[in-house]
Amino acid sequence: MKDKIAIITGAASEIGIGFATARRLGQAGARIAITDIDEARLQDRVSDLKGLDIEAIGFSHDVTSEENWDMVVAGTLSQFGRVDALVNNAGAVHLSPTLEYSVDQWHEQIDTNLSSAFLGCRRVIAEFVRQKSAGSIVNLSSIAGSVGIMHGAAYSASKGGVRLLTKSLALEFARANIRINSVHPGAITTEISQRAKTLAPEQMEAFADAIPMGREGEPEDVAALIAFLVSDDAKYITGAEFCVDGGLTAQ
Repeated sequence: MKDKIAIITGAASEIGIGFATARRLGQAGARIAITDIDEARLQDRVSDLKGLDIEAIGFSHDVTSEENWDMVVAGTLSQFGRVDALVNNAGAVHLSPTLEYSVDQWHEQIDTNLSSAFLGCRRVIAEFVRQKSAGSIVNLSSIAGSVGIMHGAAYSASKGGVRLLTKSLALEFARANIRINSVHPGAITTEISQRAKTLAPEQMEAFADAIPMGREGEPEDVAALIAFLVSDDAKYITGAEFCVDGGLTAQ
């Protein structure tokens, strides 16, 4: 990743997959643009990266806004001159019985998890094409995008959409040497998972008990896979999906 430029969304949380990925790529030599809707915490993460001698910038970013995507890419180009990789990590989860789920909550999940990935892919792929360069995108799905989860109809639908969006775009742009893959975390210790535990404690406890490896994963476990997929070591991998779940979906 030496001197490559990576954009990573949803990176404001100190214990999140986005920040762990930014740190991992930065330590491998990449220059990093991180984004999040929470600007105050995002700037804290930029400072953390700079404290590790990683060249980093941050953008306040609503991933559901096409105009915001234009701003992030333009700002990254202004600072670094090009884009080589995108990690669509930003997302949201809301678990609720379907009959208690509002239409607004449905749209929030679809927009934040799925539409944002489409907007990000389209904008950054256009830049890859303009640059006439290879590029790599990793879309964060979930094991809930491969199998259903109780009280998670909207979340599963959105993450399942990310899975097939990834495959469709990978086919469309393979001849341009633009690689697009999806990563499907299971139970990972993040702010979102901690929030889910408060919303549905019994369900999440049963979920954790079913993990064959007997423990939740760490954000760094996911970041390691993402780092491989955006690197040149994965130059013949596209349209693929990778679970990071301690064996949960092997059952």
